Amino acid sequence: MHPKIMVVEDEEALSELLRYNLEAEGFEVEVQARGDDAELRLREEVPDLLLLDWMLPGLSGIELCRRIRLRDETEKLPVIMLTARSEEAERIRGLSTGADDFVVKPFSVPELMARVKAILRRSNPQKISSQLRAGDIELDRETHRISRNGREVRLGPTEYKLLEFFMSTPGRVFSREQLLDGVWGHDNYVDERTVDVHVGRLRRAICRGRERDPIRTVRGAGYALDDKFATA
Repeated sequence: MHPKIMVVEDEEALSELLRYNLEAEGFEVEVQARGDDAELRLREEVPDLLLLDWMLPGLSGIELCRRIRLRDETEKLPVIMLTARSEEAERIRGLSTGADDFVVKPFSVPELMARVKAILRRSNPQKISSQLRAGDIELDRETHRISRNGREVRLGPTEYKLLEFFMSTPGRVFSREQLLDGVWGHDNYVDERTVDVHVGRLRRAICRGRERDPIRTVRGAGYALDDKFATA
């Protein structure tokens, strides 16, 4: 079962960005736009982690976090608070209310994903696997080692991130823009053609001799890890 994350964010563009990137990492995502609606939903089902905006209609994030800590069912629910407030006093207030982490907008999506995984590893380690496997390719997130059919594969940092991104969601087609956002981060100004260069490097590194190419090029759309290869 995939870890479930509730995103409570009233800015639609940001909530969709978070949904997309979390789902790309293999998480199940639910989005709520109001604090009071989120509180009601949390009484029905408790997720594995809550991404909570500070300023929300209906009920503020800081108040919702306080109420979460008062209920036995949600007392230990991991909470990452998202806010435009960068002052130290506000960060202290958020953490004192019960937030486990505090991320200031605008933030790096890869960094946020790393924080989500780190907190889940501490709170619910069985939910986050350190090993990814697709066909005869194995990736170890802890050691950053990759092997194919027992052969060690050496990758640069960007190619490693690309492969991890693909292996997290086999079969899903990612546009170049989506790969730039998910691997390089939305605040990096890299030309989309750079994606083609690194995908080419990744292919050369993981394919030797007659080994099958696991990465599928979808004309006019982007790239995907071949789901047939992944389940072979």
